Amino acid sequence: VAAAPQEEKRWPQPVFSNPVVLWKFPEDFGDQEILQSVPKFCFPFDVERVSQNQVGQHFTFVLTDIESKQRFGFCRLTSGGTICLCILSYLPWFEVYYKLLNTLADYLAKELENDLNETLKSLYNHPVPKANTPVNLNVHSYFIAPDVTGLPTIPESRNLTEYFVAVDVNNMLQLYASMLHERRIVITSSKLSTLTACIHGSAALLYPMYWQHIYIPVLPPHLLDYCCAPMPYLIGIHSSLIERVKNKSLEDVVMLNVDTNTLESPFSDLNNLPSDVVSALKSKLKKQSTATGDGVARAFLRAQAALFGSYRDALRYKPGEPITFCEESFVKHRSSMMKQFLETAVNLQLFKQFIDGRLAKLNAGRGFSDVFEEEITSGGFCGGKDKLQYDYPFSQ
Repeated sequence: VAAAPQEEKRWPQPVFSNPVVLWKFPEDFGDQEILQSVPKFCFPFDVERVSQNQVGQHFTFVLTDIESKQRFGFCRLTSGGTICLCILSYLPWFEVYYKLLNTLADYLAKELENDLNETLKSLYNHPVPKANTPVNLNVHSYFIAPDVTGLPTIPESRNLTEYFVAVDVNNMLQLYASMLHERRIVITSSKLSTLTACIHGSAALLYPMYWQHIYIPVLPPHLLDYCCAPMPYLIGIHSSLIERVKNKSLEDVVMLNVDTNTLESPFSDLNNLPSDVVSALKSKLKKQSTATGDGVARAFLRAQAALFGSYRDALRYKPGEPITFCEESFVKHRSSMMKQFLETAVNLQLFKQFIDGRLAKLNAGRGFSDVFEEEITSGGFCGGKDKLQYDYPFSQ
């Protein structure tokens, strides 16, 4: 539990002008770096201007360690927007933790301290459950452990649902293209829940690739200088802070304002993607039937398979040697538009990371199959017969 300055009287008054930790579980949690940064991330807006209307909102920040491991902070603002409940976890269980935060807020409001402690103790001591298994924390708290390997679905995935509702198809496509060009991207909104949902939702549509650069779903005021970083980033900024950011005279930044559904970009990234892939993706997203289930995620998955699926044809294998990836053959023999895109794509961190991951699995002799590989096969996005048919995990 963190509090902003000037919070309610029944909590001890903080003496600093910065937010402070009021209470923690377990009580002996002593990571000072985390304890200092979490309160600032819990109030990522201009507290004096906007606290009141933020109450009850769920949002998620991310702390990334030196090894690029993400730790999520699931938050719920309560009590006049001056008190925030936060659960830290390495598990991207948005819906589960948001529901749990509602339960905890309810216990706090009713001063049911025993129920609160019992629920937290039960959760803290519970081993990480397998996907789709039921978990009982106490009489009132029950959930099914989510399967985070499947495609996100609407309305079950709150991030994707909020993103799809808030941002129109054209801007979703523009943002996707900008992410595939690894730009510096700022997303802004006056609603924290929508803001972080749009960041997490848009990044999820890059699957099977992952954003490899600075990733801050919501930026606290003390870190606004991150927007001046010379490298790619994907950053969410509450609208109460956006003027301060614009005053920093940013260059080459793509900015999506979710409240007005407008996107400004100095680049024509969407025009650099093969037009047939874009038009197929656009028409799928505009179909009514796509709007529920995994339709949106699958439409983007198909686009990713169309753009990158031929990576399989560029894998090279010589007996006794490791399997390698040949950039040259990946790019050539393609339509001129696709060729142009792939020439830049091979230099993207997200693509390099993807290829390294696939090669590591192949060279370790580990077979793998996932929805991306299935999409490549069913859509015919690689050449005829796989060159590695005896060693290849997905040549059935």
